[in-house]
This record gives sequence, structure tokens and C-alpha cells, in this order.
Amino acid sequence: MPAQSASARSATLVGLCAILLWSTLATLTAASGGVPPFQLAAMTFLLGAAVGASRWLARPQGARALIQPLPVWLLGVGGLFGYHALYFIALRLAPPAEAGLINYLWPLLIVLFSAALPGERLRAHHVIGAVLGFAGTVLVVTGGRGLAIDDAYLPGYAAAFVCAFVWATYSVLSRRLPGVPTDAVAGFCLVTALLSALFHLALEDTVWPATPVEWAAVVALGLGPVGLAFYVWDHGVKRGDIRVLGAASYAAPVISTSLLVIAGYASASWLLLVAALLITAGAVVAALDFFRR
Repeated sequence: MPAQSASARSATLVGLCAILLWSTLATLTAASGGVPPFQLAAMTFLLGAAVGASRWLARPQGARALIQPLPVWLLGVGGLFGYHALYFIALRLAPPAEAGLINYLWPLLIVLFSAALPGERLRAHHVIGAVLGFAGTVLVVTGGRGLAIDDAYLPGYAAAFVCAFVWATYSVLSRRLPGVPTDAVAGFCLVTALLSALFHLALEDTVWPATPVEWAAVVALGLGPVGLAFYVWDHGVKRGDIRVLGAASYAAPVISTSLLVIAGYASASWLLLVAALLITAGAVVAALDFFRR
């Protein structure tokens, strides 16, 4: 196996860790109590910034990664803060199921957008895999009940679509910046925390976690799905197989729902099994090139 293929495979596996971490987002958010969305984002992204900055204790030179051109900062902060702000807005203006489903177009968009990357070639099995994954997500999000599209929620639907577009664009364009160290993500997280705090002060009432369990959930969010996940995702999309990562991202809602069931926040359903099979099949189909290496 060529050294480059081995490196790409390793980076892809690292990137997949982000999907596993994001799968815990719903459960940990539910366990965090009644903390408002932007306040929770401010608290967790501050911890996420600390995750990256902690590496500088052993590697002080890593802090130099914060010295980046303005377009890099706009991409990083626009991706992290833009995605989360739009997602919160979508949930306020549209039903969660419909908004969540539209938001989950981002893995499919990543697969499609990857065709514009230098050296990448989009094949039929990549698209088929992503579509299978999306079909599985439809089952998870809707519970097989279908969607109720209401014109009154169009602003929320639009926010959810732009939200998906923002994250897909951030992920794909990050690959075109391989020279930007992953250490820079700490800076993006810090600015995102500050912006979230401003939005919180303008739009929300402050509600602190009420119990040690809720505080532990907030800390776990900041260390995991709103912390380490962004660093391993950055490494994965820059150096791994971005098409595989895009298609495999559809596993997140299935794993997330399964964790909610285990934690007692949701009920088990046969639809979850069918969705898991669809998403697994989609990931395998999309990753055919990965397995052939």
C-alpha cells in the first residue's frame, strides 16, 4: 500500500471519530438541563477552545497557528458560528423534525461539493451511498410519519438549508487549505464562543445548570462534540477521504437516537433498525474506494 494511501486512510479514521462524538450531542444536550442554546454554545465552545489551546502547553509554537489571513478566519468562524446560529434559528422558526432533516442535507452536499476539489473524482457509488444515508435519516427524523410542509415555516426551512450549505462549504473549503494547522480551530472556537455570548445576552435569559449532572453534561459537550470533534474533523477533511466522511456522517442521527433510547430520552423503534441498515449500506457503498486501497 502506498504511503500516501495509508496516510489518507488513517486521516479518514480520525475524521470518523468526529461523527461518533457528534452522535452524543443530543443526549448530552438533553442532560444539560434548561440552558438556552446560545448560552450553551458560548459555554461549550469556550471549553472547546481550551481543548485546542491545552496542546500549546507542550507545543508553544502551536499558538502561531492563530496568525492566519482574514479569509481563513472568516471561513473558520463562519463555519462554526454560522452553522450553529442558523441551526438554532431554524429550530425556533420551524418544527424540529423538518428543520433537522433539511439540516442533514449537509453530508450529501459534502459528497457532491467534493467533485470540485482538485484531485477528487465523484463517482456514482459516492452519490448512491449518500442518498441511501439520507433515506435512513428521513426515517429517523420523521419516525415514518412523513413531513408536514407549511408555508408559515418557510423562513425556518430556509435557515436550515443555509445551515447545511454553510457546514458543507466549510468542510469542503477546509480541504483546500491544507497548510492551515488544525491548531487554528482553537481560535475559531474562541471567537464562536464570544459571538454566541453576545447573541445570548441579546436574545436569551441566563439559565445556569441546576445540578452536578447538568454541569457534567455541559463539560462533556465542550470536551467532546463541541470540542475535540472539530479538531479531528478538520484533520479528516483535510487529509482523509472527504467523500467517505460525508456519506458516513449519516450514521450520526442513528447513533444519536440509539443513545437517546439507552439514556431513556426516547423509545426504541423498528424504524431505527431499518434506518441503521440503510445508513450502513450507504456508508459501505460510498467507501468502496476506501476498502480497495
